[in-house]
Amino acid sequence: MWHNLFVPDLSVAEKIVRPVLVYVFLVIAVRLAGRRELAQLNSFDLVVLMMLANTVQNATIGNDNSMVGGLIGVSALLLVNYLVVRLFYRYPRIDRLVEGSPTELIREGRVLSGALAHEAITEEELMEAIRKQGLGTVAEVDRAVLETGGAISIVAHKPTPIEERLRFVERTLDAIREELAQVHRLVQSGGRATS
Repeated sequence: MWHNLFVPDLSVAEKIVRPVLVYVFLVIAVRLAGRRELAQLNSFDLVVLMMLANTVQNATIGNDNSMVGGLIGVSALLLVNYLVVRLFYRYPRIDRLVEGSPTELIREGRVLSGALAHEAITEEELMEAIRKQGLGTVAEVDRAVLETGGAISIVAHKPTPIEERLRFVERTLDAIREELAQVHRLVQSGGRATS
């Protein structure tokens, strides 16, 4: 029993190389599959991810079921991931090469259909992201961007100075109407204050 727990069936080098190679393959495969898969998971995508984890298990650890072998594999994965994150931080060009660049989906309230088609995002999925930001229509969106991590960022349309001025004038007119209504009620009541 103790032998199975602590003595790996494979060499330490193989326990390190296997997860590193699977990691590199999965990073490339997920990147080629598209960014929408990262943040816009539907039930089919979730099933694929669960099956993917199970499918690469043996490729990652081989036929080794020892605890030490598993810990070596996990340690190798964590170390490689740490080094990749540091590498991307230090060399942003490599990060852009691997991650790509953000894709604009809406510009000035207009959906960019070509960008949606390229990223395989439906208008319904885009509208869901818009509604999650508390907006109701595309016209309320100044800009929507599919970020490199797969999330859709929404920037609400800000009113132009003319629109802001019109709103100010409307609020002022409403206040004047209310004051006139109060004066009218006062005159109607013969100068007596009413509640």
